[in-house]
Amino acid sequence: MAGRGCGGGCGPGRANEDNARFLLLGALLALYLLGGAAVFSALERPHERQARQRWEERLAGFGRRHNLSRDALRGFLRHFEEAAAAGVRVDGARPRWDFPGAFYFVGTVVSTIALDEAAAASFT
Repeated sequence: MAGRGCGGGCGPGRANEDNARFLLLGALLALYLLGGAAVFSALERPHERQARQRWEERLAGFGRRHNLSRDALRGFLRHFEEAAAAGVRVDGARPRWDFPGAFYFVGTVVSTIALDEAAAASFT
């Protein structure tokens, strides 16, 4: 990279050409991400609102049919979400951490770590 860098022409606080390119690239990437977020939000928000409205109607209908208060039903659903997040399965068909599932998980972890090590060595 001869001819690049400060070469005596950079003073303190002055960005050289590489830094300016890096900052420009960062700014363009940020604008691209902001634009993508705006488009995605505009496309998905109406569908999300409709789904939320349908859910609220179903929840109210279920509560009326089974004589449950909204608070009691929401509390039960909150417990259900916590159980699902902890890995409890409703159907109980098979445990989450049976041997094949655990073997797959361990293989994924080991191969990911091994790939990182191999990639670092192969680029030297």
